[in-house]
Amino acid sequence: MSQTSSPELLPAGAYPAAMEADVLLSDGTTAHLRPIRPEDAPSLIAFHARLSAQSIYRRFFSAHPRLSSSEVEHFTQVDYVDRLALVAEVGNRLVAVARYDRLGGRPEAEVAFVVSDDYQGRGLGSLLLEHLAAAGAERGIMSFTAQTLVDNAPMRDVFSSAGFAEQTHLDHDVVEVRLDITPTEESVAAAEQRDLRAAAASIARLLRPSAVAVVGAGREPGGIGHEIFANLLASGFTGVLYPVNHSAHGVAGVRSYSSVMDVPDPVDLAVISVPASDVPAVIDDCGRKGVTSVVVVSAGFAETGAEGATAEHGIAHLAHRLGMRLVGPNCLGVANLSPSIALNATFAPTLPPFGTVGLASQSGGIGIAIFEQAAVRGLGLSSFVSLGNKADVSGNDLLAYWKDDPSTQVILLYLESFGNPRRFIRLARAIGRRKPIVVVRGGRSPAGVRGAGSHTGALASPELVVEAALSQAGVIRADSLGEMLDLAEVLASQPIPNGRRVAIVGNAGGPGILTADACEAAGLEVPELGEHTQQLLREAVPAGAAVSNPVDLLASARAEDYEHALQVVLADPGVDSAIVVFAPPLVTRAEDVARAVARAAGQDGIDQPKPVLAAFLATPEAVAALSGGKRPIPCFAYPEASAIALGKIAGHGAWRGIPDDPLERPEDIDLSAARDLVAKVLADSPEGRWLDPMEGVELLEHYRIAVAKLTLVDGVDAACVAASDLGYPVALKAFSPGLVHKSDSGGVRLGLPDENRLREAWGQMAHDLGSSMTQGVIQAMAPPGVETIAGIIEDQVFGPLVLFGLGGTAVEILGDHRVHLAPLTTRDASAMIHDLAGFPLLNGYRGAPAVDLGALESTVVRLGWLADDLPQVAEADLNPVVATPGGALALDVKIRVAPLTSEHRRWVRRLA
Repeated sequence: MSQTSSPELLPAGAYPAAMEADVLLSDGTTAHLRPIRPEDAPSLIAFHARLSAQSIYRRFFSAHPRLSSSEVEHFTQVDYVDRLALVAEVGNRLVAVARYDRLGGRPEAEVAFVVSDDYQGRGLGSLLLEHLAAAGAERGIMSFTAQTLVDNAPMRDVFSSAGFAEQTHLDHDVVEVRLDITPTEESVAAAEQRDLRAAAASIARLLRPSAVAVVGAGREPGGIGHEIFANLLASGFTGVLYPVNHSAHGVAGVRSYSSVMDVPDPVDLAVISVPASDVPAVIDDCGRKGVTSVVVVSAGFAETGAEGATAEHGIAHLAHRLGMRLVGPNCLGVANLSPSIALNATFAPTLPPFGTVGLASQSGGIGIAIFEQAAVRGLGLSSFVSLGNKADVSGNDLLAYWKDDPSTQVILLYLESFGNPRRFIRLARAIGRRKPIVVVRGGRSPAGVRGAGSHTGALASPELVVEAALSQAGVIRADSLGEMLDLAEVLASQPIPNGRRVAIVGNAGGPGILTADACEAAGLEVPELGEHTQQLLREAVPAGAAVSNPVDLLASARAEDYEHALQVVLADPGVDSAIVVFAPPLVTRAEDVARAVARAAGQDGIDQPKPVLAAFLATPEAVAALSGGKRPIPCFAYPEASAIALGKIAGHGAWRGIPDDPLERPEDIDLSAARDLVAKVLADSPEGRWLDPMEGVELLEHYRIAVAKLTLVDGVDAACVAASDLGYPVALKAFSPGLVHKSDSGGVRLGLPDENRLREAWGQMAHDLGSSMTQGVIQAMAPPGVETIAGIIEDQVFGPLVLFGLGGTAVEILGDHRVHLAPLTTRDASAMIHDLAGFPLLNGYRGAPAVDLGALESTVVRLGWLADDLPQVAEADLNPVVATPGGALALDVKIRVAPLTSEHRRWVRRLA
């Protein structure tokens, strides 16, 4: 689900084309929403004629078999501001209408909905309500009212489940409903859950087809279409296959058809491998045939340039208009390896076995490489989707499907871009607590901030934003494809460790020491084993063996020594996981040791199994033996790789162990006053502007964020009066809407002790800055403390972010800051603060008193809510925020507001 342009407020009668949207229905099919047009009159009449008597009665409260000409004119001719109607189309058929009519110029409108009988129960009412509410809110409407019959349970359910604040009143057999259409946490969450279910349903249609057609299946081996069809035959697909070739009678011994329309039976999935110029016609045929999913492996679209991108947008939109999801174009295909489906609709030469790992790759070539390596490693996949150019289906859709797919327990993603990153983060955060997600990211994120006039915006590098987002979502980030497969092997076969304490068991000192060093570098601990454990080891291992950790069994160790030692260390309550290292000696066979390790790792009677990894040096023959026990043991060629994998998985386990802290808005925030302030500024300055210092302080006061007392003055005499009121010493700061970095330009004087020094400083500053200084700020001096920076960034990809770090004039040099998606919990804010390299400066460094960390956490949390509540705040820079034992006080505040754009309608569901 991603965003397109938001509707501009156009003159009455101007058609807002940007309000058009492709949407996903609850059953996984698609439709197109758009504002109604006068030329829709015939379609509206035909739509009404198809409605059942019950649907008509529920809409008009009476029998109303035909629309009058005046009604048709009224319904189709709207001004798109005070009167607006949205229609839903599938193909060229109108299937639903929703409208609002403003009541008497008030911020209130009456709404009405009607959905074609054959499309009722597919979530269209909820979708239309969301889009109508977003459009109304942008036009100053704050509430919707509706009247519905008591027996119209579907419509009443649409209203009650929307998550908006609702009031109802029963008058005989009519229920009057009033909805406050301001988005709430409940309304956003309700929309997200509906979107999640719809996305999962659409991917289920894609990966569980009963009939597949390959369009462009050639007769000769070597062509992509032929190879896809051959792979489908070879995989033993449990459904029906149809090759489509306009000039062949048969493909691979199977009768072919000249077009999809000629196939005699229904088709669920069409795989398209024809020249790019022919793809639109094939998609049109598929839509008319009733196909529900198309996979376009054909290249020649956005990867070729602007013209190809336009063509790509066109085929995605066409598929949506015809009710279909689209994978690709320029992709490898899709596969569902479950024996009950056995779908291999790819042209990959190698297919891994069936297993528990779901894989999505934005690159077809990387998908082929992963297939080959997974097959070599014996790593099984549950399903695979090559995303290609991601014109429609994205990684978010697959996460929605894999979330509850019983065959998938581990998720691997190779991504080059994020379609809707905030949705990805929310999904990953929820799914990752049950199913680990491993991501390899290729290329650089296109992230950037909406303006970067403040310190805060300049500090948020794209890589910092991506790293922070993935980290807070609990995603395991792999640095290479090999590392991703290493992680997948461990996650698919081993439990998540409960901690970072590792026992190392080997037969050589050098490899054991290297493994211990690698573990420490990976964030793991190699603690000394308990005395009881060491005593048990001494009783059963060769004399002279080291038993503290690493455990060195010596080169003479037998297979049974490994088995016993591993059983003993796994029983130690001070051990969370184990790595077994084997260097081939002359006296012991690697296969025997491997089988012994497998037996020990799979022993019965363990309440909480612990992960076991192995590094068998130069002995590839041991891999099969390690896989032969009750629990396969992942085997690495070198111990460093095992340590890296275990370290990242242990970090994921630590993230899982953190309770999911609920978001709680501080009760003393005055949201209404804050919204009024921003609305007033934008009414006076529609293009947006920097707030003056007093406006900035007022906005922060509505969020109870402490700012040092200040006064904005127009001249030196007023400055002296303000300073006298505040009490000397004071600070003098220059102010001008375009003056952002005051310290760099000489616009700050601190600790002015009296009026003479203030007048002298004012004169010098006015001389140095000239027209850059239009006003001045007189501010009380703050108590000494640690200078920090806090702020808000509007990232073009990830949305509103909060930044916190060590601040002051050297903030760029220090480079010690963290970012987090807004809003934040108190635990999130605490983690940001504690994660700073300079955290000791805040916590009593070298005998200095510790600052009030709770006050800093509160500042960060409140900024997060400000960012989430007020998307018009494009950036905010509080630098410095002085932290002291008594609290946290912002000394300099810069806030810029800007009009809303399409990025701010994230809660409205729409396809790319």
